[in-house]
Amino acid sequence: MVGIVLASHGKFAEGIMQSGSMVFGDQQDVKAVCLTPKEGPEDFRKKLEKAVEEFSDQKELLFLVDLWGGTPFNQSKAFSDGHDTWAIVTGLNLPMLIEAYTARFDETNTAQDIAAKIFIEGRRGVRVAPEDLQPKPKGASQEKASKAEAIPEGTKVGSGQMELAHIRVDSRLLHGQVATNWARQVGCNRIIVVSDAVAHDNLRKSLIVDAAPPGVKANVTTLAQFVKCYNDPRFGGVKALVLFETPQEALQVLEAGVPIKHINVGSMAHSVGKTQISRAIAVSEEDVKTFIDLKDNGVTFDTLGIPTGSNEDLFVLFKKHHMMP
Repeated sequence: MVGIVLASHGKFAEGIMQSGSMVFGDQQDVKAVCLTPKEGPEDFRKKLEKAVEEFSDQKELLFLVDLWGGTPFNQSKAFSDGHDTWAIVTGLNLPMLIEAYTARFDETNTAQDIAAKIFIEGRRGVRVAPEDLQPKPKGASQEKASKAEAIPEGTKVGSGQMELAHIRVDSRLLHGQVATNWARQVGCNRIIVVSDAVAHDNLRKSLIVDAAPPGVKANVTTLAQFVKCYNDPRFGGVKALVLFETPQEALQVLEAGVPIKHINVGSMAHSVGKTQISRAIAVSEEDVKTFIDLKDNGVTFDTLGIPTGSNEDLFVLFKKHHMMP
């Protein structure tokens, strides 16, 4: 696996490493090297060398640095001279780091392969709100493009059937772990939040649409709208990551005819009347009954928070906390 060195002025490298762990989980062979105000170039170089010595393999190393031309970059560049398999990328941001973590799981990717991939993702991670402040690409019209003409009803697009790439129950709905880890893992082109409550809450709906990762569109629909869209051949080109706030909503959609085969139970917040059965999952007696009904309909489950996390059997957790009827 490619080793990663995060290098920065101040504690930025340590902070972004912690942020990456919150989204992607703790990672092996990743080191943060920080330049403090009282240190000079030689001090930083010694810390850099010590960090690299601790990697299990120094053949493939990627340096993610905050600023081109600063001491962390200059010392990383000098240290890298003569190592033809190492690479450096500056302008470190969280989307870049998440992409690096994702890319290095493919063991065929070298440090330089990953550097090329994350350069693009790092730039995509820079966005502006309100969106009309975003600079237009050269040659683009200064006026907003008009909406494409609606596809006529009954038109078959692609296979004519929406693909349900991943289905997750998560009381937080669309957040960092979903927008980065799961969206990339399943390769979706659409994130669909299915919730009657959220669909009628303009503020929550707006926040979800804005939280979509670059290149992926997010929508919020009612349960009835989702069932209708699933059966509409015009959505044949959609590969969807579907988010439910509760297992009850997933059961209603299943009973309405949408074939749900597997559910990733990511997070269910604790509230009055619920029992905490794992770090991220709290359930009520009604929730347990709903999961049993889903299981009786052939649905399987996992409890992965992130794709590389550890899984616990949901029904073993129910039994452990004496919640099975």
